[in-house]
Amino acid sequence: MPDLSGKKVLITAGPTHEAIDPVRFIGNHSTGKMGIALAEEALKNGAQVTLVCGPSQVPSSNEISRVNVTSAQEMFDAVMEKQLGSNILILSAAVADYRPKNVAENKIKKKDTSLSIELEPTPDILASLGAIKKDSQVLVGFALETNDEEENAKSKLVRKNCDMIVLNSLQDAGAGFGHDTNKVSILDRHNNITTFELKSKADVAKDILRAIIDYK
Repeated sequence: MPDLSGKKVLITAGPTHEAIDPVRFIGNHSTGKMGIALAEEALKNGAQVTLVCGPSQVPSSNEISRVNVTSAQEMFDAVMEKQLGSNILILSAAVADYRPKNVAENKIKKKDTSLSIELEPTPDILASLGAIKKDSQVLVGFALETNDEEENAKSKLVRKNCDMIVLNSLQDAGAGFGHDTNKVSILDRHNNITTFELKSKADVAKDILRAIIDYK
């Protein structure tokens, strides 16, 4: 019997694109590979999987209920709707922290002067879920860090009321955006830290799902 049989798993993946004007946006280098690998592995383990995915060219199985979104606000709205009834929530998307406060209706023309864009915070999806999380739910966040990695991940775990944080560092070769590999550590609210070697993202997904299944 698969370990996640009968469980509903909600996963976010990919980047978000925050519009500046009709042709430009603020984004990041996320491809969605890690989140989609998690969705595929959860499906193999018997879960009913919903994937809320930002702009990504990576396909997913037809059996996965995929909701494609563009902006952080769209991802927030989809997640808050789909989280109802979910047993496991894995937020692996690289959501933009800021968006332009005002979006130009027409393409901004290049001029010889500098251009200033005022930014405002996007909705904090992980913190919002942490604030309403039920005891029966497992909430897993991701932290991509460049310095003080472990301390920042521990802080995020507490501040956002997560059960686990999956930490990866841009200091590790082959980890982070764009690669087919990743190197992670998993921290949980019981003060356990497990560090893994560099692996394919498919194998990293297995490690993360195993940690979730064994958690509590």
